[in-house]
Amino acid sequence: MGGNQTWITEVTLLGFQVDPALELFLFGLFSLFYTITLLGNGVILGLICLDSRLHTPMYFFLSHLAITDMFYASNNVPKMLANLLNQKRTISFVPCIVQTFLYLAFAATECLILVAMSYDRYVAICCPLQYTIIMSWRVCAILAVTSWACGFIVSLVHVILLLSLPFCGPRAVNHLFCEILSVLKLACADTWVNQVVLFAGSVFVLVVPLCLMLVSYTHILWAILKIQSKEGRRKAFSTCSSHLCVVGLFFGIAMVVYMVPDSKQREEQEKMLSLFHSLFNPMLNPLIYSLRNAQVKDAFLRALQKKRCM
Repeated sequence: MGGNQTWITEVTLLGFQVDPALELFLFGLFSLFYTITLLGNGVILGLICLDSRLHTPMYFFLSHLAITDMFYASNNVPKMLANLLNQKRTISFVPCIVQTFLYLAFAATECLILVAMSYDRYVAICCPLQYTIIMSWRVCAILAVTSWACGFIVSLVHVILLLSLPFCGPRAVNHLFCEILSVLKLACADTWVNQVVLFAGSVFVLVVPLCLMLVSYTHILWAILKIQSKEGRRKAFSTCSSHLCVVGLFFGIAMVVYMVPDSKQREEQEKMLSLFHSLFNPMLNPLIYSLRNAQVKDAFLRALQKKRCM
């Protein structure tokens, strides 16, 4: 960890600098959202595990998305909630770096899981007769493992470069949690290499996957337009619309935070965008998939009926 170069032992997370009364209100509101996040993703995960009709590649990847969202939110939100009730708001340097590592790892993993989901939809709509052969359980497992492995490797590279820097002040992180761009500002050395690698990593996990998904959905849209029946087109589009909503929210915010040049004026905006990314997005994902997906709603109703019969 840099040995005698790392002078900081703890940092202060400035968070929201608002009135105590408003902090209490935000604590209650964010606690509610966090609870909904865990319950929503937990229900999705439970339904997929328990209902054999959802044991398909599409819902296999959705289960990984739910797991990622729960870990993603749990990495940042509990500390953020504690800071809303605590005026000290300090965090030790090592847990801060761990939080940075996990935040990047889960974010990158989610990007790649979303790519796998788009590939699954492409095969299902553009190559329906070969779907079971192409999207075998072996292929699904390889895609899932690759997504997790690449996500953690990319994060590890950023953290190794981060720990090679000397940290001698300032000690205040102007953010809600230990987000890497804010932590880099604590270094008393040139962070140019870190910034370049972070941009390259953003291209790898944001721009390239987004381009791949755009190509997939261009083919998907063309295939849907060729379907003769209106009901067939509606059913095909409904299987993709939920995924498109999630992709738009996740990638749009991430690209604004990590690919738009930084400035003093953007610090407060980045706090709100990061909050949306780490709390609201994981909360909205299960709502989007449950409200816009007939199979998930049917599985939920079947689960309720089984419970009543017990």
